[in-house]
Order: sequence, then C-alpha cells, then structure tokens
Amino acid sequence: MKTRIVADLSALPLHGEGSTSLTWWGTLAFMLIEGTGFALAIATYLYLASIAPAWPLNAELPDLWPGLAVTAVLLLSVIPNLLLSRWAGAQDLRKVRIGIVVMSLLGIVPLVLRVFEFRALNTSWDSNAYGSVVWLLLGLHTTHLITDLGDTLVLAAVMFTRHGDNKRRYGDVQDNALYWNFVVLTWLPVWACLYLGARL
Repeated sequence: MKTRIVADLSALPLHGEGSTSLTWWGTLAFMLIEGTGFALAIATYLYLASIAPAWPLNAELPDLWPGLAVTAVLLLSVIPNLLLSRWAGAQDLRKVRIGIVVMSLLGIVPLVLRVFEFRALNTSWDSNAYGSVVWLLLGLHTTHLITDLGDTLVLAAVMFTRHGDNKRRYGDVQDNALYWNFVVLTWLPVWACLYLGARL
C-alpha cells in the first residue's frame, strides 16, 4: 500500500489557546454538564418548596453569616483570578506563580468556612426533604470547590517545576481560571435558594 501525504502540518503549533485548545472545549463541556446538575438540584429545591405546607420543614432558618462569608470570599477571589488568567495569557511565569499560590489559598478559605456553613443550616441531611435538598445543594457546590482546589494545587506544583514555563501549562492555568469563575457563578443561585428561598 502506497502512502500519500495530503498536507504537511508540521508548521502548526503543538498547542492552542482559548477556543483553539481541546482542553478549553473539555472544560466548557464539563461546565455545561455540571451547570445542568446545579439547575436540576435548584429545580428540585423549588419544587419541594412549592408543595410543602411550610418551608423550611420543621427546621429553623439557616444562619446567614457563614453563607455571607463564603460569598464574600468567592466574589473577592474573582479579582486575582482574572489577573491570573491575564498573566497566563501574557506567559509571565513570575506573576503566574504568585497568582496561582494566591488562588490556592483562596480555594482553601471557602472550604474552611463551609464547615461552619453546614452547621448553620440548622437541619441534618436525613431529617426530611428540606434537610436533604439543602445538604444536596451545599454538598454539590462543595464538591466543585474541592475539585477546583485540587486542580489549582496540581497546577501550582507544576508551575514551580521546569515544566511550568510552557505554553500548554499557561493554557491550563487559563482553563482553571475559567472553571473557578464557573464555581463562583454557580454559588450565587445556590446561595439565593439556601438563604433567601427559606425566608420568602
């Protein structure tokens, strides 16, 4: 069998940036799937609230302060996250290293606060439908915080090795920053359900 070369692609770059990267498309698909999961969980919350004789069911209202503290940290984290994405786009290794360490720390803080937030729900996961759905919502978002923190810590470790100053790694940092924005954005409707929905 004779091989026929159709085109010489050796001059093309090995890795793309943004929407020219397969990793970017994978991250976007993951966010769409997970966003659907959040939408279904919120729809479940709203459905249960609409058919319940009283909401919350046999529980005190959740305490606002832990949820507000998590929200404040997440919203403030958007600023260094956007800077980190910009620095990765400029391939500034020194600034990316600083930014990824800052984002690693900002990924840990909401998880510490989340421990207090679970307690502040004033219900257990197995008490009734209300307890189950609010623990589901908070647990779902906590899973995303843990997932992104793990990814950020791995990227931080890589950026401090000889493999850090690599175009592909900068793209990975940008994709991770995109996912963090998704984690922050999805928290807002979850927070509204947990804390405002119970007070309406």
